[in-house]
Amino acid sequence: MRNEDTIQRLYEAFARLDADTMASCYAPDARFDDEAFSLRGAREVGGMWKMLCEATRAKGADVWKLSWRDVQADGSTGRAHWDAHYRFSTTGRLVDNSIDSEFRFTPDGLIAEQRDRFDFWTWSRQALGAPGLLLGWTPMLRNKVRAGAAKNLANYLSTHP
Repeated sequence: MRNEDTIQRLYEAFARLDADTMASCYAPDARFDDEAFSLRGAREVGGMWKMLCEATRAKGADVWKLSWRDVQADGSTGRAHWDAHYRFSTTGRLVDNSIDSEFRFTPDGLIAEQRDRFDFWTWSRQALGAPGLLLGWTPMLRNKVRAGAAKNLANYLSTHP
């Protein structure tokens, strides 16, 4: 039950845009991977959530909605599905993203690894408009988004120690 509680706490905090509580769910050497980020360590993972929560509060709190379901966990692994409705801060476009998360936990119930999967082409069409529609299936656009996300996070972390 402890690991299910960690997943619930993570998404409850995310729904409130409470990045500090989200960051407290991760082990110091946590790993996070999705279509945009590949992060190592609690500083990067927590920093990503803080950056995303701040951007949502600043440019999209009026439309922000998070729901989650199918939370399951055992003594070392877990999974959940979540849906986020938000305004993509870079373009101002509305996005409905459907994500499947897989987790691995430390013995004390913190997230050691999280892997989020979503349909990048679907996301890019919504978030980026015509470029996403035309190029969202290509590795070129995916790599450009990943590079931009990494740069944004590095800039954020350099100004938020």
